[in-house]
Amino acid sequence: MSDVLLAIETATESCSAALLLGNDVIERSEIAPRRHAELILPMIESLLAEAGMTRRRIDGIAVGRGPGAFTGVRLAISVAQGLALGLDVPVVPVSSLAALAQDAPTEDLPILAVIDARMGEIYAGAFRRSGTGLVEPIGEETVGHAGELVVPSREDWCVVGSGWSVYRDPLLSRLPREPLRADGARYPQAHSVARLAAPQFAAGHAVAPEAALPVYLRDKVALTLEEQRAR
Repeated sequence: MSDVLLAIETATESCSAALLLGNDVIERSEIAPRRHAELILPMIESLLAEAGMTRRRIDGIAVGRGPGAFTGVRLAISVAQGLALGLDVPVVPVSSLAALAQDAPTEDLPILAVIDARMGEIYAGAFRRSGTGLVEPIGEETVGHAGELVVPSREDWCVVGSGWSVYRDPLLSRLPREPLRADGARYPQAHSVARLAAPQFAAGHAVAPEAALPVYLRDKVALTLEEQRAR
């Protein structure tokens, strides 16, 4: 019988959960800022009901580890850890930027995934699609001002994520030319977290629940009054 993975992604405005059943995925997703804590567990129960199974059928949990909104990332990790501990199953943390890139509308272009990090900054990661169809990173994920982003040397890009809709002009100044494809309305989704986690789970690379840690890229969540005035 195929492994069943439950995936959770709440790092941005989008709240989503998915069940990976062999090659099939069922998902619940809603753009609902500040309602993730209210929605995520009912979403999971709805998925299990649709699949006709109980939580005990879950073999592992995949979770979007961030970067993203601090409260959203913490929620996803805490829910994943709590469920995994209760079910005695391992966890596969997945980059939320990679999950965003996985949904990019391109098969051949390198992908720049950018999430609005507030305070004038973006979370950014560059990816390319491998022969398996899954994305793999090109360099390290970063956080910083869009106008200071260092982009790997490529002529053409596909750009996805809320960072594009908010910081389009400064990002354009860092790219060699206008992206061939761009979509600022995309958010990381649980179905992509599940797809990216599946080969890691199959290879035995899942971790104990307590070892599934969030990735914030920065520790500072708010500007001081002096910093706000300086801006």
